Amino acid sequence: MRSQGGSLLAAGIGAVLLVPPAVGLAAVGGADVLISQGRPAVSSSAASVAWTGRAVADGDGRTRWMSATGPGTQWVQIDLGAAQEVHRVHLTWAKVYAKAYRLQISQNGSVWTDLFRTESSNGGADDVRGLHGSGRYLRLLATRRSVASGGYSLWEMRAYGPGPSGPVAESGRVPSAAVPAAAADLTAAPKKETALELVASAENSTLDWRSSYGYIEDIGDGRGWTGGLVGFTSGTSDMLGVVAAYTRRKPSNGLARYLPALRRVDGTDSHAGLGTSFAAAWRAAAADPVFRKVQEEARDRIYFDPAVRLAKSDGLRALGQFAYYDAAVMHGPDGLREIRGRAARAARTPGQGGDEIAYLTAFLNARAAEMRTEAAHSDTSRVETAQRVFLRAGNLDLTTPLSWKVYGDAYSS
Repeated sequence: MRSQGGSLLAAGIGAVLLVPPAVGLAAVGGADVLISQGRPAVSSSAASVAWTGRAVADGDGRTRWMSATGPGTQWVQIDLGAAQEVHRVHLTWAKVYAKAYRLQISQNGSVWTDLFRTESSNGGADDVRGLHGSGRYLRLLATRRSVASGGYSLWEMRAYGPGPSGPVAESGRVPSAAVPAAAADLTAAPKKETALELVASAENSTLDWRSSYGYIEDIGDGRGWTGGLVGFTSGTSDMLGVVAAYTRRKPSNGLARYLPALRRVDGTDSHAGLGTSFAAAWRAAAADPVFRKVQEEARDRIYFDPAVRLAKSDGLRALGQFAYYDAAVMHGPDGLREIRGRAARAARTPGQGGDEIAYLTAFLNARAAEMRTEAAHSDTSRVETAQRVFLRAGNLDLTTPLSWKVYGDAYSS
């Protein structure tokens, strides 16, 4: 896909831009100048320390970025130093290239706007012109590989625009300091903390998830008591599992005597043997570090870890991993898999070679549809005014700061 214009590119009409290596490309592009040369560049991953994201902006045609292998989306971005207009981007691909990708612009590195997208690149040199956008950060978001295995590899990514002053020399200045790869999956401590805050905002109307160990009420969803960090319920076995694990570690705890009743009501919405005294005992147990630890371990074992593993196998980044985790919390692990199955019938996962944004759109559609089937969960704001907001912003890495709403309440993190 070698084109001299964004409109021609979209139409699939190709042309080769032939410029002698010693001649600056900006010189043949009218008033626009090279604005990306020597700027710091980072990437979502790198195959080795020899192939990092900084290579795409160093002006050295012998160096390149190569992402880690595996399915799914990868990116490389350049910090232009200040908000700049971008009119043209020239990409020089290595042998393994992105069949589908997006060029995006951002003011803050978390909210992204598409400048261009294609599903039919054929590698080589892509010269994308006629772009209109302004921002400090320019990102190439690679969404589908040209080969069944491997990753993505790019020699150069050159951006052109009016620039802050005169033409920029293409002599190959190397950034004085490289920023390490910024992306991390949901298991990284800062990302996990963000995920736990997001769930707490929906489950407990707070960002302080550590204040929710003692939460307990019947929310009228047919699952009996709902309590703790992620809404363990007396009707779906997980509350029983928490109390049983707590009792194994501390037999004399105040909840141990309710185990027979928890076993009897499992699978129902009954409160038989679990009256207000049980709720009081649950709240009192929240002061015990052992009980708090048991809740955290149950949350991770039942919900967080399996959801993140499944999302990674589907080639999803942090936002997709969170979307799976939040679905597992509300609908259970089996419910998550059912929603995923419906989404996968509508759009291919990144692991299957699909576009991550398109797949996550299908997943959130399926999730919202499932929520509307239950009166207690029919308010879909935790999807529509939270996860969908992040997706529309192109924030696949769940990069903070974040702003969202759940059930009418506004939050930021």
